[in-house]
Amino acid sequence: MVFAACGFVAKEWSATTKTMDDRREFENTYEDYGSLIDKERNDIVNIYLENKLNVEFCASLKKSAESLLVILDRHLQHTHDQDSDYSVYTGSCGIALLYYHISHLQDAKKFLKLAEGLLEPTLPRLKGKRLSMLTGDAGPLAVSAAVHWHLGNKEKSAALCLRLVELLPRVLDLKSDLPDEVLYGRAGYLLALLFVKIHTSEVAVDNRCLQKVVTAIITSGKTMAAADSHGPPLMYEWHGKKYLGAAHGIAGILYVLLQSMDYLSEEKQKEIEPLICGTLDHILGLCFPSGNFPSSIGNNSDRLVHWCHGSPAFIPVLCAAYKKFNHAKYLHAAKTCGEVIWKRGLLKKGYGLCHGVAGNGYALLQLYQTTQDFKYLYQGLQFAHWCTTYNKYQSRTPDRPYSLFEGIAGTIHFLIDARCPDQAKFPAFTLRVVLVLG
Repeated sequence: MVFAACGFVAKEWSATTKTMDDRREFENTYEDYGSLIDKERNDIVNIYLENKLNVEFCASLKKSAESLLVILDRHLQHTHDQDSDYSVYTGSCGIALLYYHISHLQDAKKFLKLAEGLLEPTLPRLKGKRLSMLTGDAGPLAVSAAVHWHLGNKEKSAALCLRLVELLPRVLDLKSDLPDEVLYGRAGYLLALLFVKIHTSEVAVDNRCLQKVVTAIITSGKTMAAADSHGPPLMYEWHGKKYLGAAHGIAGILYVLLQSMDYLSEEKQKEIEPLICGTLDHILGLCFPSGNFPSSIGNNSDRLVHWCHGSPAFIPVLCAAYKKFNHAKYLHAAKTCGEVIWKRGLLKKGYGLCHGVAGNGYALLQLYQTTQDFKYLYQGLQFAHWCTTYNKYQSRTPDRPYSLFEGIAGTIHFLIDARCPDQAKFPAFTLRVVLVLG
């Protein structure tokens, strides 16, 4: 079979290629970008200058996304327990976020109502136990606020934003056991505040609320860092480990802080810039010779290449830091992470966002958006091509096979975004306004 992406002709990946049992990834046998550019230089340059995807390839992405969406819809029609987990991460609200995303592209009212149908049963059942965007009450409140805003229910949207802000005192309590990380902690709550500002009204959340959360995260990080005079200016811990990745660690926390900076006062921005840069510089020194990163400080195992742990976690924060501070070292480090993903990112765990091929594909597309280097566009689209083979190459079924971060909903999200790679954003992590297909 021949696969064409952006004018490239690449041989299909073969499942017969040799792989070692202890490897966590399949061997990447897609052709290298450099060999293709040498063979087809003129044709490729012309196609890329027009910035258009090959029509046949684009159609294959669309067909795959639609086929998976049918499977997802069928599951929702025949299950009655989807509300038992209402999180964005693995529950019904993550699927609602996918429908909200699709509503910007087609059949707006239909998909907004589908999202509403998943969200409404969750709102009376919020437990108040967790507070983050991905696993806590902030997620359903934020996504519901966005859905109702776009349905024209502005008053209901505002009321949901108010409920979200009412969680603030618990988030600011530094004496509590609330962590600072993205999945369960303060950075995850900050993501929800940013989400509603972007997807509803700029005034839905006062900038002072965001600044208070940022201050709490910074204060917490400085307090923990003070215990080690040779460490970075900020340090964070979850369950006794100093994680580095996007889900539980420093990379995720710093990335959310960077996305919040435009909403902060100039004084606050000047305060946190050296703290972010100093921490990031320290973490770069922990990189393995391979270019990958450990999952936590002191862990010497170079095994994980996921959004949650490893190089894919660092491309977002490094690209954001490069854009914000214009330090070339961050872009260089991001490119090194890209090489790791290209070599080791076709994961046996499957096609998902958190620890799968779709999440790794998003990292490559973010690197393309930052550099405008078509090498990373090519690589990201090859990962999208891989995702069109959904369920064919994975070692096990995910625990939540239909969910946004572990299952089919996240793969659909990536396949949709791969059709407009200039705008592709990792859902509920890299914030976007509205996706527009060309």
